[in-house]
Amino acid sequence: MLVSDFDYYLPSELIAQEPLAARDASRMLHLQRAGGQFLDRRFADFPELLRPDDLLVFNNTRVFPARLYGRRGGARAQPVSRRNPAARDFLRGRIEVLLTRQISADPNDWECLVRPGRKIGVGERLFFGEHDELQAEVLARGEFGERRIRFQLLEHEGHDSQCQGNTNEQGLFFSVLERIGHVPLPPYISRADSASDRERYQTVYARQTGSVAAPTAGLHFTPEILQRIGGRVIKTAEITLHVGLGTFQPVRVENVENHKLHSEEYFVSADAAASINRALSGSRRIVAVGTTTVRTLEHAVRQGAGMVPAGPGSADIFIYPGHEFKAVGAMLTNFHLPQSTLLMLVCAFAGRENVLRAYEHAVAERYRFYSYGDCMFIE
Repeated sequence: MLVSDFDYYLPSELIAQEPLAARDASRMLHLQRAGGQFLDRRFADFPELLRPDDLLVFNNTRVFPARLYGRRGGARAQPVSRRNPAARDFLRGRIEVLLTRQISADPNDWECLVRPGRKIGVGERLFFGEHDELQAEVLARGEFGERRIRFQLLEHEGHDSQCQGNTNEQGLFFSVLERIGHVPLPPYISRADSASDRERYQTVYARQTGSVAAPTAGLHFTPEILQRIGGRVIKTAEITLHVGLGTFQPVRVENVENHKLHSEEYFVSADAAASINRALSGSRRIVAVGTTTVRTLEHAVRQGAGMVPAGPGSADIFIYPGHEFKAVGAMLTNFHLPQSTLLMLVCAFAGRENVLRAYEHAVAERYRFYSYGDCMFIE
């Protein structure tokens, strides 16, 4: 199966650059798998499309400000000016680091993507914040340019603080990121992040900090929509999958079967596992909000031989056409990039021809695409 089989044409002006004024004002393409029919709707219709015995499952991960701008070793940054050679030197040393995965219990130890990738070598020191309050050392380089980076917090009250992995120090590390980090908007949003992105690039039910990208199907929900779902007595459950490289890494091979996903950490509480397993045992439909929820459930149900175990896990399941879905019966999802693993997952669920025809219709009808765009309900 070729990666090029999952291509489609998308005019650049249909890539949403800003969220709509109201989260639930999005359009929603309703695709029925059995006959391939689709219908133009509004996301506000979603609660009424759920069945009384459905279980609606959310990913409650929370995005943190995972993008850092800093400098390599050398003189401190100075005000940018054409007449200021030191400032130009700083701009040449400017670097960008995206934290993608905490790789040990130590909150300082991270897998990252860096720019400029070719220039940042192992052993190099990096500096972030107005007063260099966050520093780092590059420890290792990965297969596709990832770096293993160890961070160090610098407290200016007279002593250094290097985290040792306990909860309080992890909170300190994330508090520094909240102050100096930036919202990790995806690269197809061609603008700098703004203060409003801190709220809008986050679901209203986000609870567990750890993601570097939002589970975007959940961005459409509002407290009022959730209240309407509750008013219909639809059962819900929450799992946590922290979005990292496994979700958005590009496909660099020609044949789909040769692609390998990075693993992503997830957690299923005992209450959530019980709710999901009751739905599975009763042959009730499980509706997954987002592809990250789909991946978590499909991975976990295989780990539990047909039931979903409670507890932590690491999902590296790659879902593409031919996959047999054992947990998910319907999904809400946004529109995804051409030739991406997320589009392949949707095609596995609804059929490649069905999905590509639906995407062609969405382009013709001027739907908004990607993270801040419109959505699809597939059943």
